[in-house]
Order: sequence, then C-alpha cells, then structure tokens
Amino acid sequence: MKVAVVGAGHLGKHHARIYAEMQGVELVGICDINEERGRSIAAKYGTQYYRSYQDLARLDLAAASVAVPTVEHYRVAKTLLESGVSVLIEKPITGSLQEAEELIKLAARKSLCLQVGHVERFNPAIIAARRIVTTPLFFEGHRLSAFSARSLDIDVVMDLMIHDIDIVLSMVDSPVASVQAAGIAVITNRIDIANARIEFDNGCIANLTASRISNEKLRKMRLFQPNDYISIDYVRQEAIVASLKKSEGLLEVIARHLSVEPAEPLRLELEAFLASVKDGQPPRVTGEDGKRALELALRVIEKIAEHGKKIGLAAIY
Repeated sequence: MKVAVVGAGHLGKHHARIYAEMQGVELVGICDINEERGRSIAAKYGTQYYRSYQDLARLDLAAASVAVPTVEHYRVAKTLLESGVSVLIEKPITGSLQEAEELIKLAARKSLCLQVGHVERFNPAIIAARRIVTTPLFFEGHRLSAFSARSLDIDVVMDLMIHDIDIVLSMVDSPVASVQAAGIAVITNRIDIANARIEFDNGCIANLTASRISNEKLRKMRLFQPNDYISIDYVRQEAIVASLKKSEGLLEVIARHLSVEPAEPLRLELEAFLASVKDGQPPRVTGEDGKRALELALRVIEKIAEHGKKIGLAAIY
C-alpha cells in the first residue's frame, strides 16, 4: 500500500517513522514547505521529498496523513480526496464546520476513508476503560502542558482540550444541553488556559481543564458511573477502577488495575486507518466524529468569549 505524509513537523515526522516501519506499506513521499526539514525526514526514512502536496496527489497513492497547521487542513485534504486518496487528517478536522462538512461529503462521494486523528481513542488505557464504561455521570479531565512554540495557530481548546472533548462525546450517548466556559490568553494572543463545564441532556456533566502554560505535563481523566470510579492516566497508560461491592452483607470499595496492553497510540491509529482503507470499513474515528468534536470545541470558545466580555477582557478575543 503506497502512502505519503503531508507535513513533517512534530506529528508528521512520527507518522513517517511508523509508516516506514510497517510491513506491506511503502512510504513514497514526504511533503513539507520547509525544504530542509522535509528532505531530512525523507532521507531518514528512505523516501522522496516533495515541496508541493499537489505533486504528491498525482502519485498512485492509497492513503496519506495530513499533519499541517489547522488552517491548511481543508485545502490539503480536499486536494488529496479529489485525487482519490484516502486521508487521515490530524485534529481538529478543520477550522470550520462548513469545511468539515464538505470534506465528509467529498469522501463519501468518492467512497474514500476519511479518518480524524483523535489519537487518544487509541490509548490502551482508554481502550481498557471503555470495556467497563456503562452510564457515565461525571467526567473530570485535566490536560496540562508546558509552553511550546508549536500549534500556536490555534488556541488551547483546539490544541489540547479537543482530545478530551472527543473522548467524552464517544462515551456519552446524549445531546449536549449546555456549555459554560472560561479561559484567558497568558503568553500568546490566543486562549492558553481554559475550563469548560459541559452538561448533557441525560444529566451527565463533564468538567474539562486544559493548559499549555503549566509547569508539568498531566493527562488524566476521571469518570464516575453507578458503583464505579474510573481513573485514567493517558501518559502512563494506566486505568484504575474503584467499585462498590457487597461482601457478607457489608459494602466495601474494591480498587483494581484494569488490564492494559502497552502500545504506541499513534501506531495503533495508523494501523486502524490503513485497515479501513484496505477493507472499506468505516474508520474508528470518522469525519462525523471529528465534526462533532469541532462543533463542541467551537461552542466552548464562544462561551469563553462571552465570559471574557463579562469580565472586561473582550479585547483578548
């Protein structure tokens, strides 16, 4: 299967590495506007460098990863899909709902795979926890990072929080009823730290915090459901469940580690993507999934802006 990568930056270089290591896969090209970086990654993995993604689209490709800045997602993915290439597009799917809808329709019309890179779906800890999630009632998510110069074309909601938004949406089978949010720009001219409280029609509540100006890296999700408390550590790939049990007429809380098979989430994601391309089955994370996550992220940003106006910080937004 012939594949390519558009964008050889922080994420794209890892897509290239994994494709180059896969059996039955030929990495035929790397595209990046930074020629030095693109040529370096291409040489490292024994493939060709292309400055133009239009040139890549003319190759006999089965699939490609799009790991360019969000503002370019739509244009690059559209060109590839129109050329008959299935696409894995990094999150967020696009910068607008209209662009997302157009890509979804285009992929369907061409009978191509469009997968969105919500990589935490493939985290072994999430996979293990999902087996016992039944009726979640409350989520508490923290996704904190130290400041980095990458992904500054988007705010922290689109950069980090959207991961947890997608996970929550994938576990809660109910429409969103309301959103409250607050956030502030600290280092950049975009939101750098944010908190959102999302309530669903069925009463489930998700309280999510994301920061890209923290002193520590933290990726944790805690969720509650009847008789269970589940703690997930994305970084350590650990999942612990504390359950209320009755023993000899007495109630007690029993905690246990769920069985987790360690793996690189991105590798699992790319393997699933190429499997969908090969067998024609819907991808694990569809374009519609990506659009839902984007829609809720945009609502969070809108509520942050409303809160900013209320407290006199309108100019930041």
